[in-house]
Amino acid sequence: MLAPRQAGPPGLGRRALSLLWRFARMHPGPLLLSLAAATLYALAIVAGAAVVGRLTDRAVVPALRDGNVRAAVVLGAAGLVVAVAVARGAGIVGRRVFGTMFARRVQVTLRERLAAHYLAVELAHLRSHPTGEALSTLDNDVDRAVDSLYPLPLSVSVAVLGVGAAVSLTLVDPVVAVIGVGLIPLLVVLNQRYARSIERPAALGQARLGDLSTLAHESFDGALVVKTLGREAAEVARFDVASQRLLVTRLDLVRRRATYEPLLDQLPNAAAVLTVAVGAWRISGGALTTGELVQAVTLLGLLGFPLRMLGYLLGMLPLAVVSLDRIDAALHSGTALPPPPSSPTPVPPGPLGLALEGVVVRRDGVAVLDGVDLEIAPGETVALVGATGRGKSTLCELVVRLADPDEGRVLLGGVPLTEADPDALGLRAVLVLQEAYLFADSVAANVALGAGGVGDADVWQALRVARADGFVAALGRGTATVLGERGVTLSGGERQRVALARALVRRPGLLVLDDATSAVDPVVEAEILAGLAPGAADAPTLLVVAHRLSTIRLADRVVFLDGGRVAATGRHEDLLGLPAYAALARAYERDETARATGTGERVP
Repeated sequence: MLAPRQAGPPGLGRRALSLLWRFARMHPGPLLLSLAAATLYALAIVAGAAVVGRLTDRAVVPALRDGNVRAAVVLGAAGLVVAVAVARGAGIVGRRVFGTMFARRVQVTLRERLAAHYLAVELAHLRSHPTGEALSTLDNDVDRAVDSLYPLPLSVSVAVLGVGAAVSLTLVDPVVAVIGVGLIPLLVVLNQRYARSIERPAALGQARLGDLSTLAHESFDGALVVKTLGREAAEVARFDVASQRLLVTRLDLVRRRATYEPLLDQLPNAAAVLTVAVGAWRISGGALTTGELVQAVTLLGLLGFPLRMLGYLLGMLPLAVVSLDRIDAALHSGTALPPPPSSPTPVPPGPLGLALEGVVVRRDGVAVLDGVDLEIAPGETVALVGATGRGKSTLCELVVRLADPDEGRVLLGGVPLTEADPDALGLRAVLVLQEAYLFADSVAANVALGAGGVGDADVWQALRVARADGFVAALGRGTATVLGERGVTLSGGERQRVALARALVRRPGLLVLDDATSAVDPVVEAEILAGLAPGAADAPTLLVVAHRLSTIRLADRVVFLDGGRVAATGRHEDLLGLPAYAALARAYERDETARATGTGERVP
């Protein structure tokens, strides 16, 4: 993880130095190589100006005055020019190659750490934060933070240039040196004012960009709802308002940059003009030669580009600091599950027993699960039943350790989940959700996702148990058929069956179905559950969140959740004597009757 932020907001300068230091520690190798190349470039600039000055005094002036120049002088000067050019070229190539390598590696590192954090935090945190905001941080904020690194090697070489220029100009003439050296602090002061002026607009711009990304994600992801409700114009209007707010902020930044950047660009030119004027006066007094003046003016002219890059860096740092603050905020948000011990306990093979002991889960201070005690035997099929909002999905997330309980513990195969090997747990306890998510990849890749050593025969076997082999075989290329994004080329029931096959191919010891067959025809659902019953090959322990009486009747046992507790357990027929359960069963029966009179999924 990135180092934690300091308490309290330090000054922008300190925060910028902290940013650069943190990035430098990530990948010091390419950074040091780029700085070495930049130093070579800086020394070549100083040496080049000295060569031009010496060439002027020893070759150009004598040629203009006497009409001839010694060949040895010309050859020596040519050799020096070539040597300086080679050194300068090597410095430029090394600076660019290693500087870009450094910036790109930092960019990859930041994105990897953000992605790892988003995947590590509990689902409740991800659900409570806009996806568009997370994508904006992962993309735009990382880019803004890293943009300051591209001019960094050249900007750091300005320090070498400053020392070299100061020494060189002082040896030429102290009066001229005052003009050249005085340019650097003036540039720094001007950049400090510029940085302070854009810090707040930059932060506001990044926040509004995140808002815009969130709106775009919601509109595109919910395109079906938008279209069916005729909300296209309203969504465009919302997007336009957010775009205009971002535009106003960006234009404010442009105005501020347009005010300061021309001043920064013209400082070296102004210094060169002033040097020519002062130098001419010094030549007339005999304190300066023509070659020395040419050397000073050449040096100041060559300083222009590095100084502009320093100005660019100083201008980018406020934006980078703001973006890194947002990255830090994302990295320190949410709660990641505690890591397992250094020697995690292996999960046993075969069907797995499940036990919840005194489990309590709170959301915003309200107990969703309140003292749940439950034990499921290996190979047992249990239907989890309860009204909406009674904690069924929360319990399902706990048993595959997508979250940890606030109190109590969950054991799988006798192993506390907090002590289990997380890699093995992902294969041995699998949750299939109602909303089946498929990737824009082939059917085979979706089924085998994350399960090593899965062959084509394994994929087809899982599809057969999930009763998905029929429609997959009818696709253009079978399991090689590439599905659309989120699996939109399939029906809802087909997506659910492919997702179920993805779980089955892992041969889990515990299979948790959170209403995972809600869009599947009841007859097909019964066939699927029969294929998972005890006695079937590799039959797992089965925990099913059920809303159909046909599913509930197939279970060995029903667990009735009410008020965050296990209100009753037993066979469906036995629980009908409980008024709350009987009322829920009648509601399910009415719902099934209503569905039967409508249009169900077409089963191939």
